[in-house]
Amino acid sequence: MPPGGVAPPDKAQFLTALGRALRETEQARGKTQGRAVLRRLNRYEFENSLRDLLGAPWLRMRDSLPEDGLVQRLNKSGSALDVSHVQIARYMETADSAMRQVLASSAQPMAKKRYYARDQKRLQGRMRYTSFNRHPERASIPVIGYTAQPDVLAEKAPFSDPKTRDVEAFVTPASTYTGNEYHFDEFSSKVGGRYRIRFSAYSIWIATEWIPSKVPDRDSWWHPVRERTSKGRTTEPVTLYAFSRGGEKRLLGSFDVTPEPSEQTLTVDLLPGESILPDASRLFRSRPGFIGSPDATAEGMPGVAYRWMEVEGPTPAVAGRLAMPTRAEEVAPLLNGFLDRAYRRPPTAAERERYLQIVQRRLAAQPNDWTEAMLAGYTAILCSPGFLFLEERPGKLPATALASRLSYFLWNGPPDAELRTLAANGRLSQPAVLRAQTERLLNDERSKRSFDAFLDYWLDLRKVGDTTPDVVLYPDYYLDDLLVESAMSETRLFFEELIRKNLPARTIIDSNFTMLNSHLAKHYGIEGVDGVAMRRVTLPPGSVRGGLLTQASVLKVTANGTTTSPVLRGVWIQERLLGDPPPPPPPGTPAVEPDTRGATTIRQQLDQHRSIRSCAVCHNKIDPPGFALENFDVLGGWRDRYRSTAEGEPVKGVGKNGHSFTFRRGPAVDASAVLPTGERFDDVKGLKRLLAANDRQIARNLVQQFLLYSTGAPVGFADRAEVDHILKATAASQFGVRSIVHEIVQSELFRSK
Repeated sequence: MPPGGVAPPDKAQFLTALGRALRETEQARGKTQGRAVLRRLNRYEFENSLRDLLGAPWLRMRDSLPEDGLVQRLNKSGSALDVSHVQIARYMETADSAMRQVLASSAQPMAKKRYYARDQKRLQGRMRYTSFNRHPERASIPVIGYTAQPDVLAEKAPFSDPKTRDVEAFVTPASTYTGNEYHFDEFSSKVGGRYRIRFSAYSIWIATEWIPSKVPDRDSWWHPVRERTSKGRTTEPVTLYAFSRGGEKRLLGSFDVTPEPSEQTLTVDLLPGESILPDASRLFRSRPGFIGSPDATAEGMPGVAYRWMEVEGPTPAVAGRLAMPTRAEEVAPLLNGFLDRAYRRPPTAAERERYLQIVQRRLAAQPNDWTEAMLAGYTAILCSPGFLFLEERPGKLPATALASRLSYFLWNGPPDAELRTLAANGRLSQPAVLRAQTERLLNDERSKRSFDAFLDYWLDLRKVGDTTPDVVLYPDYYLDDLLVESAMSETRLFFEELIRKNLPARTIIDSNFTMLNSHLAKHYGIEGVDGVAMRRVTLPPGSVRGGLLTQASVLKVTANGTTTSPVLRGVWIQERLLGDPPPPPPPGTPAVEPDTRGATTIRQQLDQHRSIRSCAVCHNKIDPPGFALENFDVLGGWRDRYRSTAEGEPVKGVGKNGHSFTFRRGPAVDASAVLPTGERFDDVKGLKRLLAANDRQIARNLVQQFLLYSTGAPVGFADRAEVDHILKATAASQFGVRSIVHEIVQSELFRSK
């Protein structure tokens, strides 16, 4: 308070003076230090840089490096990307490992071989065609065409006949899971690389019989009759995974199989020692104690028949990317060529001499060991400041630094030859040339690397697998990898569509379309979508879907697998989509723990929480948008009532794990609320209308997210005028997302440190 007798300051004058002081302070610091501090490549960027430099897009090196620090939830700021001796050691190990994998791949000749499904070791032996744990659902069925082979089942006929092996198959009525996994174990990639996989499979139909349960309180169920099969009646998705020796699996791709035998082709990236694991991914996954498949009826049940897999590869590496000398006079030219490609600016003579000495010292100790000597020099280059750091100086960025900033923004990787050439001749700094290059980079498939990484952190998509739907409350989602994978694809492809079509920023909140396949469409209750391939689908009138808010991936990362919280989801909306994060809770404030039994609703609990005055201030802002999402469960499925384990009407059904439902219909969901502005809504559609109406706020937040992602510095007070300029320049396109990218690249914030 001012001293007695002194008039209080005029509010407008005070804010103007404060704003001027803040702006001048930040601008003065920017002139001497720049907006962003020196930063190293993060894990994503380092991996992509190695891939592009070595001509090996199949490399997977990210997970061998320590986690990156975050600023405002993104991993692009130098103030959080510290460097320690531990990290440098890991970078050296990773670089060395990557180059050795590339050398091994380059030395491996291309080959093509067919592997028959019935020849795999997993099926060899007396127990492979018998009922595992006495359950036919967990056993394979040998067939020729559509007809089962009882003699093979009874072991009265050989496993495979050379005369019929091209039409022999084995059938599985279940998807792959621990205890019932099947993979093509006769194939294992000797080296990492890009491979072409041809797969022969088809769907089939299996007869069923009614088997009364012999266990008290257990349901009877329809079970497969393995001696009776016929032509399939369904189209089934098959997912291919890379399967490592340690049992880990990595998604490669999916395709549909129909009742007619067909061949499907995928180009995949494999690491050394990986085999191929096919998964009839829509079918159930039997877990101990199961009663049967939810797909089994009196009419029968579906299955998938595998015939053979053909592997061709690895594709030869790009020639000359990692050349090795055969005599002394070749060392310097090869080393300098690698250095020129690795550095994003012209190397100095001192740097060239430094790496040459490293190679020469190694050769002096181990004469004629050219490979180890060159690897020592190459590794030193890949862990040097010229490669590991984005070298930027305060002020206007030189053309080479501008090329790097553009490529690490839109490709999450290094500039290519065209960008380097334009930087070298000084043309890249011309606005028209820079705009044309922005278009080129956006149209290149490498832009997917950047926007996928952006979504991993902005929306937390990288955490989509951190929680598992509860086996009791959500047995219909439990173990459904295809649903989670499809949900991830929906969000990534949706964001790509925003950029490709230059859609308005408000589309982030609401849209009349989304990206779906049959499995995800069924989850959303949308008809008319067939097949596992993702595609743009126009939503039916009145649909609650559309925009990021109601996508299954987003709803999963904002839940814990058992319950949902309006608080967590409300904070997520405020932070990620509106750019208006709430203040942290007062110290010592207890968290609201949802009732996992479902006996009371989260709204009832929050009503009590808001009775605390210090809590109500924030929760009146946080909770309303979170309440709008309460109609969506832990994996984005629509619900009118909560699920409960305490009381309520029992729900009948069988989950993907083959167990009967034990949850109950709990209390009704109330998704209505009132925003702090006094605006009322009844459901998520009402909330979307209110949020999308303020499209400038949605666009401003996206601009701020992109600026941090592209420049490595959060938007400061002195940057607000430039942000307003970007918004003004894109207003005519209704803040089109692609237009925003273009205006950011043309801005002074992007073109200066």
